Amino acid sequence: MGARPSPIRALCLAGILAFATAGHIQAHETSPEVQEGLASYYSDSLQGSPTASGEPFDQQALTAAHPSLPLGTKVLVTRPDTGQEVEVLINDRGPFVQGRIIDLSKRAARELGMLSRGIAPVQITAIQ
Repeated sequence: MGARPSPIRALCLAGILAFATAGHIQAHETSPEVQEGLASYYSDSLQGSPTASGEPFDQQALTAAHPSLPLGTKVLVTRPDTGQEVEVLINDRGPFVQGRIIDLSKRAARELGMLSRGIAPVQITAIQ
């Protein structure tokens, strides 16, 4: 029978594998990819409240909240059902409702034609 690796060697190999995998995942997350889900938009009552980036929320700016994309990332938000699209800057964290992938400013929601329903199916693609 072959020699069994020592517990220390096994831990070292596991650490190397975890490090290599983490590097691969990080590189993949920064490449452009499409996410699909529901978009919603911020309430008027949040106007002027601080965002995660430190700037005040402006419902007339083309901005959005995303749970994990780096702050300052520009994304293209597309409604597959209508073809409408808008480019927004990620400056906040959210949404905090299950099933939603992005919270848009009121202006961005208006450009996507989703003000009356409040939510819409979207695809988001990081462009910067």
